[in-house]
Amino acid sequence: MQRRMGEAVARVARKVNDTVENKTDSLDLGNCKLMAFPVGIYKAMRSVTQGIHRISLANNELKSITSRFVTTFSQLTELDLAGNYLHRLPEEITSLLRLRAINLSRNRFRRFPEPLATAPALETIDLEENEIAEVPTDKLASMASLRSLNLRANPVGPEVRLLVRPLVPFDLLLSPEEPIPKA
Repeated sequence: MQRRMGEAVARVARKVNDTVENKTDSLDLGNCKLMAFPVGIYKAMRSVTQGIHRISLANNELKSITSRFVTTFSQLTELDLAGNYLHRLPEEITSLLRLRAINLSRNRFRRFPEPLATAPALETIDLEENEIAEVPTDKLASMASLRSLNLRANPVGPEVRLLVRPLVPFDLLLSPEEPIPKA
């Protein structure tokens, strides 16, 4: 078990070092079994954080994202948090003024993460396979940059199904309605 943990830590360190040394604009820490964003990464990446535009933390075991993460990587345009255990986002997500795409599919959201409704540049939101039943339709309709909202495989209410063009200027992806069983 300790050997596997050591290998996981080494893999994360290699990925961080590659990003820092090559000054790439993305950091991929997907599939690293992370339960939290490693605090040591903030220090290791301090010289390049403003150049990071894409981060993938997909398929880990994250239960939350901290406000420090959001404020440290303030230049993000894409954030992939699919396949974790997230159920809320910090309010500071609204400070990501360049964020265009966020993938929150396969998490544990029961409600639409409302801080996203005020992210000014957000074009694509993927919330497939969560537990979302309620969606703030009025707030979504006022999101000027939104182009696509994926709510497939969520138990959304019937009012969301009424959100069709031209009422909303974005593509709304929903699962087909289940037929009502006959008694």
